[in-house]
Amino acid sequence: QLQLVESGGDLVQPGGSLRLSCATSGFTLDYYAIGWFRQAPGKEREGVSCISRNGRSTDYADSVKGRFVISRDNAKNTVYLQMNSLKPEDTAVYYCAAPAIPGGRCGLYPETYDYWGQGTQVTVSS
Repeated sequence: QLQLVESGGDLVQPGGSLRLSCATSGFTLDYYAIGWFRQAPGKEREGVSCISRNGRSTDYADSVKGRFVISRDNAKNTVYLQMNSLKPEDTAVYYCAAPAIPGGRCGLYPETYDYWGQGTQVTVSS
């Protein structure tokens, strides 16, 4: 069964950094694009970043461009989200997700993903 498990969320001061991990199992990560999403209280889930199956193509929300970096290590079945220069508005539960169909380009629309992790809380506050 396809599973995704996020980790790395924490309380961090503004300007700080965190690295989130998305550990996958039950499928061959090499064949799948992976997306990172976040949801703040009272807001809709939004796309943060995504990475194609071979890592050559990435995309970022405008709000995180230049601050966040997505990467993947298919040998470790893990996708990462390095978050730098964190701001209070980055506070949210962060999720990673995979589509039901392997291959294809990655995207930032939650409705195009079918499998989700349980989320990890990121809080940016002084």
